[in-house]
Amino acid sequence: MAMSRSATAETTTLLMCLMAVAAVSLGGAEARKQQGKGTLGFYELRRGEFSMVVTNWGATILSVRLPDKTGHIDDVVLGYKNIGAYVNDTTYFGALVGRVANRIAGGRFTIKNRPYHTYKNDGNNTLHGGHRGFNQVFWSVRERVTGEFPYITFSYRSYDGEQGFPGALDVLVTYKIDGDYSYSVTMYARPVDKPTPVNLAQHSYWNLRGHGRGTILDHSVQIFASAVTPVGAHLIPTGAVTPVAGTPFDFRTPAAPGAHIAEVEGGYDINYVLDGAEVDGQGVRKVAVVSEATSGRVMELWADQPGVQFYTGNFLKGDEGKGGAVYVKHGGLCLETQDYPDAVHNAKFPTEIYRKGQVYKHYMLYKFSLAPNK
Repeated sequence: MAMSRSATAETTTLLMCLMAVAAVSLGGAEARKQQGKGTLGFYELRRGEFSMVVTNWGATILSVRLPDKTGHIDDVVLGYKNIGAYVNDTTYFGALVGRVANRIAGGRFTIKNRPYHTYKNDGNNTLHGGHRGFNQVFWSVRERVTGEFPYITFSYRSYDGEQGFPGALDVLVTYKIDGDYSYSVTMYARPVDKPTPVNLAQHSYWNLRGHGRGTILDHSVQIFASAVTPVGAHLIPTGAVTPVAGTPFDFRTPAAPGAHIAEVEGGYDINYVLDGAEVDGQGVRKVAVVSEATSGRVMELWADQPGVQFYTGNFLKGDEGKGGAVYVKHGGLCLETQDYPDAVHNAKFPTEIYRKGQVYKHYMLYKFSLAPNK
Protein backbone atom coordinates (compact mmCIF):
# COMPACT_ATOMS: atom_id res chain seq x y z
CA MET A 1 0.00 0.00 0.00
CA ALA A 2 1.39 3.37 -1.03
CA MET A 3 0.28 6.44 0.87
CA SER A 4 0.45 10.07 -0.21
CA ARG A 5 3.10 12.00 1.75
CA SER A 6 0.45 14.63 2.41
CA ALA A 7 -1.84 12.17 4.16
CA THR A 8 -3.11 13.62 7.39
CA ALA A 9 -2.08 12.19 10.74
CA GLU A 10 -5.62 10.99 11.41
CA THR A 11 -5.85 9.17 8.09
CA THR A 12 -2.47 7.56 8.69
CA THR A 13 -3.50 6.52 12.20
CA LEU A 14 -6.71 4.97 10.87
CA LEU A 15 -4.81 2.93 8.32
CA MET A 16 -2.19 1.78 10.82
CA CYS A 17 -4.89 0.63 13.23
CA LEU A 18 -6.71 -1.24 10.50
CA MET A 19 -3.57 -2.97 9.26
CA ALA A 20 -2.34 -3.81 12.76
CA VAL A 21 -5.41 -5.88 13.54
CA ALA A 22 -6.12 -7.22 10.06
CA ALA A 23 -4.10 -10.41 10.39
CA VAL A 24 -5.73 -11.47 13.65
CA SER A 25 -9.20 -10.00 13.20
CA LEU A 26 -10.33 -11.94 10.15
CA GLY A 27 -11.40 -14.78 12.39
CA GLY A 28 -13.81 -17.64 11.89
CA ALA A 29 -13.82 -20.50 9.39
CA GLU A 30 -15.54 -18.55 6.63
CA ALA A 31 -13.29 -15.53 7.10
CA ARG A 32 -10.20 -17.75 6.97
CA LYS A 33 -11.54 -19.31 3.79
CA GLN A 34 -11.99 -15.86 2.26
CA GLN A 35 -8.63 -14.72 3.56
CA GLY A 36 -6.97 -17.44 1.51
CA LYS A 37 -8.52 -16.00 -1.63
CA GLY A 38 -7.00 -12.54 -1.45
CA THR A 39 -4.66 -10.09 0.20
CA LEU A 40 -6.08 -7.34 2.33
CA GLY A 41 -5.24 -3.85 1.09
CA PHE A 42 -6.02 -0.22 1.97
CA TYR A 43 -5.85 2.53 -0.63
CA GLU A 44 -6.01 6.30 -0.34
CA LEU A 45 -7.35 8.53 -3.09
CA ARG A 46 -6.48 12.20 -2.58
CA ARG A 47 -6.85 15.55 -4.27
CA GLY A 48 -5.69 18.44 -2.08
CA GLU A 49 -7.63 18.51 1.18
CA PHE A 50 -10.19 16.02 -0.11
CA SER A 51 -9.44 12.33 0.42
CA MET A 52 -11.01 8.92 0.80
CA VAL A 53 -9.72 5.53 1.90
CA VAL A 54 -11.08 2.27 0.51
CA THR A 55 -10.31 -1.40 1.05
CA ASN A 56 -10.70 -4.47 -1.13
CA TRP A 57 -12.58 -6.23 1.69
CA GLY A 58 -16.12 -5.73 0.46
CA ALA A 59 -14.96 -2.90 -1.87
CA THR A 60 -15.67 -0.76 1.19
CA ILE A 61 -15.29 2.99 1.71
CA LEU A 62 -13.57 3.47 5.06
CA SER A 63 -13.35 7.26 5.20
CA VAL A 64 -14.20 10.44 3.30
CA ARG A 65 -12.45 13.55 4.61
CA LEU A 66 -13.04 17.18 3.69
CA PRO A 67 -12.95 20.63 5.36
CA ASP A 68 -15.84 22.45 7.00
CA LYS A 69 -16.52 26.20 6.75
CA THR A 70 -13.68 26.96 9.19
CA GLY A 71 -11.19 24.79 7.32
CA HIS A 72 -11.28 21.96 9.86
CA ILE A 73 -11.09 18.56 8.15
CA ASP A 74 -13.42 15.81 9.31
CA ASP A 75 -14.27 12.28 8.30
CA VAL A 76 -17.96 12.33 7.34
CA VAL A 77 -18.69 8.61 6.88
CA LEU A 78 -19.25 6.10 9.65
CA GLY A 79 -16.96 3.11 10.00
CA TYR A 80 -15.39 0.65 12.40
CA LYS A 81 -12.09 1.10 14.22
CA ASN A 82 -10.58 -2.09 12.77
CA ILE A 83 -11.11 -4.31 9.78
CA GLY A 84 -12.12 -7.26 11.93
CA ALA A 85 -15.36 -5.52 12.82
CA TYR A 86 -16.33 -5.53 9.15
CA VAL A 87 -16.32 -9.33 9.13
CA ASN A 88 -19.84 -10.58 9.85
CA ASP A 89 -20.94 -6.93 9.94
CA THR A 90 -24.69 -6.34 9.56
CA THR A 91 -24.65 -2.53 9.39
CA TYR A 92 -22.91 -2.52 5.97
CA PHE A 93 -20.80 0.55 6.77
CA GLY A 94 -19.42 1.83 3.46
CA ALA A 95 -19.88 -1.50 1.70
CA LEU A 96 -20.61 -2.40 -1.89
CA VAL A 97 -23.65 -4.66 -1.46
CA GLY A 98 -25.02 -7.29 -3.83
CA ARG A 99 -25.64 -9.48 -5.77
CA VAL A 100 -29.05 -7.95 -5.04
CA ALA A 101 -29.21 -4.97 -2.70
CA ASN A 102 -32.19 -4.51 -0.40
CA ARG A 103 -34.69 -7.30 0.25
CA ILE A 104 -35.96 -10.34 -1.62
CA ALA A 105 -39.19 -11.54 -0.04
CA GLY A 106 -39.09 -15.10 1.19
CA GLY A 107 -35.54 -15.59 -0.07
CA ARG A 108 -36.86 -17.01 -3.33
CA PHE A 109 -37.71 -16.07 -6.92
CA THR A 110 -38.20 -17.71 -10.31
CA ILE A 111 -36.62 -17.12 -13.72
CA LYS A 112 -38.25 -18.87 -16.68
CA ASN A 113 -40.32 -20.92 -14.23
CA ARG A 114 -37.22 -22.22 -12.48
CA PRO A 115 -37.20 -21.58 -8.74
CA TYR A 116 -34.16 -20.26 -6.90
CA HIS A 117 -33.69 -20.02 -3.13
CA THR A 118 -31.32 -17.45 -1.66
CA TYR A 119 -29.77 -17.31 1.80
CA LYS A 120 -32.20 -15.82 4.33
CA ASN A 121 -30.34 -13.40 6.57
CA ASP A 122 -33.20 -11.03 7.47
CA GLY A 123 -35.87 -13.16 9.06
CA ASN A 124 -37.57 -14.98 6.20
CA ASN A 125 -36.01 -12.67 3.60
CA THR A 126 -32.70 -12.14 1.84
CA LEU A 127 -31.04 -8.77 2.54
CA HIS A 128 -28.17 -7.26 0.52
CA GLY A 129 -27.24 -10.51 -1.18
CA GLY A 130 -27.34 -12.86 1.81
CA HIS A 131 -25.14 -13.70 4.75
CA ARG A 132 -21.98 -13.61 2.59
CA GLY A 133 -22.85 -10.95 0.06
CA PHE A 134 -20.36 -8.87 -1.90
CA ASN A 135 -19.49 -6.94 1.28
CA GLN A 136 -18.07 -10.14 2.81
CA VAL A 137 -15.53 -11.15 0.14
CA PHE A 138 -12.12 -10.08 -1.08
CA TRP A 139 -12.12 -8.09 -4.29
CA SER A 140 -9.11 -7.93 -6.61
CA VAL A 141 -7.46 -4.66 -7.61
CA ARG A 142 -7.98 -4.46 -11.37
CA GLU A 143 -6.42 -1.05 -11.87
CA ARG A 144 -5.07 1.77 -9.75
CA VAL A 145 -4.09 5.21 -11.04
CA THR A 146 -2.60 8.06 -9.01
CA GLY A 147 -2.18 11.68 -10.05
CA GLU A 148 -4.56 14.58 -10.49
CA PHE A 149 -7.72 12.45 -10.68
CA PRO A 150 -6.87 9.21 -8.86
CA TYR A 151 -9.03 6.12 -9.07
CA ILE A 152 -9.08 2.45 -8.21
CA THR A 153 -11.06 -0.37 -9.80
CA PHE A 154 -11.94 -3.55 -7.89
CA SER A 155 -13.18 -6.74 -9.55
CA TYR A 156 -14.95 -9.83 -8.28
CA ARG A 157 -16.32 -12.97 -9.92
CA SER A 158 -19.38 -14.22 -8.09
CA TYR A 159 -19.69 -17.96 -8.65
CA ASP A 160 -22.75 -19.86 -9.80
CA GLY A 161 -24.89 -20.65 -6.75
CA GLU A 162 -23.23 -18.12 -4.45
CA GLN A 163 -25.79 -17.38 -1.72
CA GLY A 164 -28.27 -19.20 -3.98
CA PHE A 165 -28.09 -16.87 -6.99
CA PRO A 166 -27.92 -18.43 -10.47
CA GLY A 167 -24.94 -18.15 -12.76
CA ALA A 168 -21.48 -16.68 -12.50
CA LEU A 169 -21.31 -12.88 -12.52
CA ASP A 170 -18.34 -10.61 -13.24
CA VAL A 171 -18.47 -7.38 -11.24
CA LEU A 172 -16.40 -4.18 -11.34
CA VAL A 173 -16.54 -1.07 -9.16
CA THR A 174 -14.44 2.06 -9.66
CA TYR A 175 -13.96 4.77 -7.06
CA LYS A 176 -12.62 7.96 -8.63
CA ILE A 177 -11.94 11.49 -7.42
CA ASP A 178 -13.34 13.58 -10.27
CA GLY A 179 -12.70 17.09 -8.98
CA ASP A 180 -11.61 19.19 -6.04
CA TYR A 181 -14.47 17.97 -3.86
CA SER A 182 -16.24 15.27 -5.81
CA TYR A 183 -15.98 11.55 -6.41
CA SER A 184 -17.81 8.97 -8.48
CA VAL A 185 -18.73 5.33 -8.04
CA THR A 186 -19.16 3.30 -11.24
CA MET A 187 -20.44 -0.27 -11.03
CA TYR A 188 -20.63 -2.83 -13.84
CA ALA A 189 -21.84 -6.42 -13.79
CA ARG A 190 -21.99 -8.96 -16.59
CA PRO A 191 -23.64 -12.41 -16.36
CA VAL A 192 -21.27 -15.12 -17.57
CA ASP A 193 -23.73 -17.90 -18.35
CA LYS A 194 -27.22 -17.76 -16.75
CA PRO A 195 -29.89 -15.07 -16.28
CA THR A 196 -29.66 -13.55 -12.82
CA PRO A 197 -31.01 -10.61 -10.83
CA VAL A 198 -28.50 -7.79 -10.27
CA ASN A 199 -28.96 -4.70 -8.11
CA LEU A 200 -25.79 -3.24 -6.59
CA ALA A 201 -25.68 -0.42 -4.04
CA GLN A 202 -23.11 1.66 -2.19
CA HIS A 203 -24.01 1.67 1.49
CA SER A 204 -22.09 4.56 3.11
CA TYR A 205 -23.54 6.23 6.19
CA TRP A 206 -23.18 10.02 6.21
CA ASN A 207 -22.96 12.55 9.01
CA LEU A 208 -21.83 15.86 7.54
CA ARG A 209 -21.07 17.26 10.98
CA GLY A 210 -18.44 14.53 11.28
CA HIS A 211 -18.80 10.84 12.09
CA GLY A 212 -19.72 10.22 15.72
CA ARG A 213 -20.98 13.76 16.26
CA GLY A 214 -24.56 13.18 17.27
CA THR A 215 -27.50 12.35 15.03
CA ILE A 216 -28.46 13.42 11.52
CA LEU A 217 -31.99 14.36 12.58
CA ASP A 218 -31.22 18.08 12.19
CA HIS A 219 -29.53 17.75 8.80
CA SER A 220 -31.40 19.26 5.87
CA VAL A 221 -32.44 16.66 3.30
CA GLN A 222 -33.98 17.16 -0.12
CA ILE A 223 -34.92 14.13 -2.25
CA PHE A 224 -36.05 14.68 -5.82
CA ALA A 225 -38.88 12.18 -5.75
CA SER A 226 -42.67 12.55 -5.78
CA ALA A 227 -43.46 8.96 -4.81
CA VAL A 228 -42.28 6.00 -2.75
CA THR A 229 -42.77 2.24 -2.95
CA PRO A 230 -44.58 1.65 0.37
CA VAL A 231 -43.71 -1.39 2.44
CA GLY A 232 -45.68 -3.86 4.49
CA ALA A 233 -44.46 -6.38 7.01
CA HIS A 234 -40.70 -6.84 7.26
CA LEU A 235 -40.03 -3.84 4.97
CA ILE A 236 -41.13 -5.68 1.82
CA PRO A 237 -42.71 -3.41 -0.85
CA THR A 238 -46.41 -3.91 -1.41
CA GLY A 239 -46.02 -3.38 -5.16
CA ALA A 240 -47.74 0.00 -5.08
CA VAL A 241 -46.26 3.39 -5.95
CA THR A 242 -47.79 6.17 -3.84
CA PRO A 243 -47.34 9.97 -3.82
CA VAL A 244 -45.39 11.56 -0.96
CA ALA A 245 -47.48 14.75 -0.95
CA GLY A 246 -49.05 15.33 2.45
CA THR A 247 -47.07 12.57 4.14
CA PRO A 248 -43.98 12.47 6.40
CA PHE A 249 -42.07 11.09 3.39
CA ASP A 250 -42.21 14.36 1.46
CA PHE A 251 -38.67 15.73 1.08
CA ARG A 252 -39.25 17.49 -2.23
CA THR A 253 -38.32 20.68 -0.42
CA PRO A 254 -35.48 20.64 2.12
CA ALA A 255 -36.53 19.34 5.54
CA ALA A 256 -34.97 17.86 8.65
CA PRO A 257 -35.52 14.09 9.05
CA GLY A 258 -36.27 14.72 12.72
CA ALA A 259 -39.27 16.91 11.91
CA HIS A 260 -41.61 13.97 11.20
CA ILE A 261 -39.62 10.83 11.99
CA ALA A 262 -41.87 10.10 14.98
CA GLU A 263 -44.71 9.61 12.48
CA VAL A 264 -42.75 6.93 10.60
CA GLU A 265 -42.75 3.55 12.31
CA GLY A 266 -39.16 2.56 12.98
CA GLY A 267 -37.72 5.58 11.18
CA TYR A 268 -37.09 6.21 7.50
CA ASP A 269 -36.13 3.12 5.50
CA ILE A 270 -37.92 3.28 2.17
CA ASN A 271 -37.34 3.46 -1.57
CA TYR A 272 -38.08 6.73 -3.35
CA VAL A 273 -39.16 6.77 -7.00
CA LEU A 274 -36.95 9.43 -8.54
CA ASP A 275 -38.25 12.31 -10.63
CA GLY A 276 -36.51 14.46 -13.15
CA ALA A 277 -35.18 14.20 -16.63
CA GLU A 278 -31.68 12.92 -17.26
CA VAL A 279 -29.12 15.65 -17.79
CA ASP A 280 -26.41 13.93 -19.84
CA GLY A 281 -28.09 11.48 -22.19
CA GLN A 282 -26.98 8.61 -19.93
CA GLY A 283 -29.85 8.68 -17.45
CA VAL A 284 -28.01 10.64 -14.76
CA ARG A 285 -30.19 12.95 -12.67
CA LYS A 286 -30.01 14.80 -9.38
CA VAL A 287 -31.09 12.47 -6.58
CA ALA A 288 -30.68 14.39 -3.32
CA VAL A 289 -29.04 17.30 -1.53
CA VAL A 290 -27.98 17.05 2.12
CA SER A 291 -26.60 19.93 4.18
CA GLU A 292 -25.58 20.53 7.78
CA ALA A 293 -25.59 24.02 9.27
CA THR A 294 -22.83 23.78 11.89
CA SER A 295 -20.16 22.59 9.46
CA GLY A 296 -21.60 24.33 6.42
CA ARG A 297 -21.06 21.17 4.38
CA VAL A 298 -23.36 20.38 1.47
CA MET A 299 -23.51 17.06 -0.40
CA GLU A 300 -25.23 16.54 -3.75
CA LEU A 301 -25.88 13.05 -5.08
CA TRP A 302 -26.42 12.33 -8.78
CA ALA A 303 -27.10 8.87 -10.23
CA ASP A 304 -28.62 6.91 -13.10
CA GLN A 305 -30.86 4.52 -11.14
CA PRO A 306 -34.68 4.71 -10.85
CA GLY A 307 -34.79 4.66 -7.05
CA VAL A 308 -32.96 5.62 -3.87
CA GLN A 309 -33.30 4.05 -0.43
CA PHE A 310 -33.39 6.69 2.29
CA TYR A 311 -32.34 5.19 5.62
CA THR A 312 -31.80 7.06 8.87
CA GLY A 313 -29.62 4.64 10.83
CA ASN A 314 -32.56 3.24 12.75
CA PHE A 315 -30.68 0.12 13.87
CA LEU A 316 -27.56 1.85 15.16
CA LYS A 317 -27.33 1.27 18.89
CA GLY A 318 -24.10 2.54 20.33
CA ASP A 319 -21.85 0.83 17.76
CA GLU A 320 -18.17 1.51 18.43
CA GLY A 321 -16.57 3.30 15.52
CA LYS A 322 -13.33 4.90 14.39
CA GLY A 323 -11.34 7.00 16.81
CA GLY A 324 -13.41 5.93 19.80
CA ALA A 325 -16.62 7.32 18.29
CA VAL A 326 -19.92 5.83 19.40
CA TYR A 327 -22.68 5.74 16.79
CA VAL A 328 -26.04 6.38 18.37
CA LYS A 329 -29.40 5.64 16.80
CA HIS A 330 -29.83 7.94 13.78
CA GLY A 331 -26.10 8.73 13.90
CA GLY A 332 -25.84 8.50 10.10
CA LEU A 333 -28.03 8.50 7.02
CA CYS A 334 -27.81 6.45 3.83
CA LEU A 335 -28.87 7.34 0.30
CA GLU A 336 -28.56 4.11 -1.66
CA THR A 337 -29.38 4.52 -5.34
CA GLN A 338 -30.84 1.30 -6.70
CA ASP A 339 -33.48 -0.57 -8.64
CA TYR A 340 -36.71 -0.95 -6.69
CA PRO A 341 -36.56 -3.47 -3.81
CA ASP A 342 -38.01 -6.94 -4.38
CA ALA A 343 -38.36 -6.23 -8.09
CA VAL A 344 -38.13 -9.98 -8.76
CA HIS A 345 -41.68 -10.25 -7.39
CA ASN A 346 -43.21 -7.13 -8.93
CA ALA A 347 -43.69 -7.14 -12.70
CA LYS A 348 -44.61 -3.42 -12.65
CA PHE A 349 -41.21 -2.48 -11.22
CA PRO A 350 -38.22 -1.98 -13.54
CA THR A 351 -36.65 -5.37 -14.20
CA GLU A 352 -33.41 -6.35 -12.52
CA ILE A 353 -32.92 -9.59 -14.46
CA TYR A 354 -29.85 -9.58 -16.69
CA ARG A 355 -28.88 -12.23 -19.23
CA LYS A 356 -25.65 -13.28 -20.88
CA GLY A 357 -24.58 -10.50 -23.23
CA GLN A 358 -26.28 -7.79 -21.18
CA VAL A 359 -24.39 -5.38 -18.93
CA TYR A 360 -25.63 -3.87 -15.69
CA LYS A 361 -24.33 -0.34 -15.07
CA HIS A 362 -24.78 1.91 -12.04
CA TYR A 363 -23.20 5.36 -11.80
CA MET A 364 -23.15 7.70 -8.78
CA LEU A 365 -21.56 11.14 -8.41
CA TYR A 366 -21.06 12.91 -5.08
CA LYS A 367 -20.40 16.66 -5.12
CA PHE A 368 -19.39 18.46 -1.92
CA SER A 369 -19.41 22.19 -1.25
CA LEU A 370 -19.87 24.75 1.51
CA ALA A 371 -23.10 26.65 1.98
CA PRO A 372 -22.74 30.41 1.39
CA ASN A 373 -22.55 32.53 4.50
CA LYS A 374 -25.83 34.16 5.43
